[in-house]
Amino acid sequence: MKIAKALFASAAFAALATPALAVDVTIGVLNDRSGLYADLAGEGSVVATRMAIEDFDAESKDINVEVLSADHQNKPDVGSNIARQWIDTESVDVIVDVPTSSVALAVNEVVREKDKIFLASGPATSDLTGKACSPNTIHWTYDTYSLANGTGKAMVQEGGDSWFFVTADYAFGHALERDTQAVVEEAGGKVLGNVRHPLSSSDFSSFLLQAQASGAKVIGLANAGGDTINSIKQAAEFGIVQAGQSLAGLLIFSTDVAALGLETAQGLVLTNAFFADRNEDTKAFAERFKERHGKNPTMVQAGVYSSVLHYLKGVEATGSDEASKVMEWMKANPSNDPIFGEASVRKDGRHMHDMYLLKVKSPDAAQGEEDYFELLATIPAEEAFRPIEDGECEMAKQ
Repeated sequence: MKIAKALFASAAFAALATPALAVDVTIGVLNDRSGLYADLAGEGSVVATRMAIEDFDAESKDINVEVLSADHQNKPDVGSNIARQWIDTESVDVIVDVPTSSVALAVNEVVREKDKIFLASGPATSDLTGKACSPNTIHWTYDTYSLANGTGKAMVQEGGDSWFFVTADYAFGHALERDTQAVVEEAGGKVLGNVRHPLSSSDFSSFLLQAQASGAKVIGLANAGGDTINSIKQAAEFGIVQAGQSLAGLLIFSTDVAALGLETAQGLVLTNAFFADRNEDTKAFAERFKERHGKNPTMVQAGVYSSVLHYLKGVEATGSDEASKVMEWMKANPSNDPIFGEASVRKDGRHMHDMYLLKVKSPDAAQGEEDYFELLATIPAEEAFRPIEDGECEMAKQ
């Protein structure tokens, strides 16, 4: 009897010493973990999510956070099915990352239907804050408009006034080509043609030969990840740049430069939301990330960190995981983190921060491992992203 009383007292004391956590949150990191976008997102986005949770110190604030992850295989049906299952059976509150625009658009609809939150760092299509905008989605890191407005405009200004596009044949590629064409034509250039290739192609020879035959000054690569890497490698084999045409990698990540090597990638102009050497805060974050993941974060992975951190601040401020309450707080309050500094979320769900026009260094100019980029220009947020009134977002008009 005395033993039973002692055990009961011990259990009661333990319960008092360790109070129950006030809010339970489940985050689902959904991305490509095995295909052409695995390096730029993949496990690195899970690492970034866990870093945000630790830096926020969620447990000490009575917020219990569980992290799930899954591979959407770059297929919209797989991605939407995972999102639906997560929400219905795993009580997922927020889905983050989701590269591959076609998958992101599908997840966007599921999350809206289920009244959860989608923090989109990986996808590019500007339709997420345009005709497909949703009160449940924030498009966090970059989009096709900002890429076109940076790289496309810069190349036309440098004399690249005729373009031919090699485009990934799905939502992302179509949107990137569309937005870049608009920028090129507005700047006085012209588009001579395009060719579209399947996602995750290995042979770009016929597409590049068509681009070469067009005589365009600039070959715009409206693709990403492994497709961009293969396009640039094969263009080098054909001597396209040496013959006088320029390549515009419209979406280039640090992992792409690593895969290409500076000898091949040198001189490429690109637009990015994050690069490790921008300031002391970004350097420190990149070093911590590299200790865990083995390489510097891409802008997608950095954006995942930033978005999760702001979300958790919203959970703390509202004392709730209810989507409408947290989303209202996230839009009403500035985000502030080592990635973007102080930034904001616009009514249409666009996270507003500066973008950066970069140039890949030559091997001789690089100061060390992963010293890839020279900063050409900082593009202020209001110039980088599409004006809200031009986005066809119905909720932005309310």
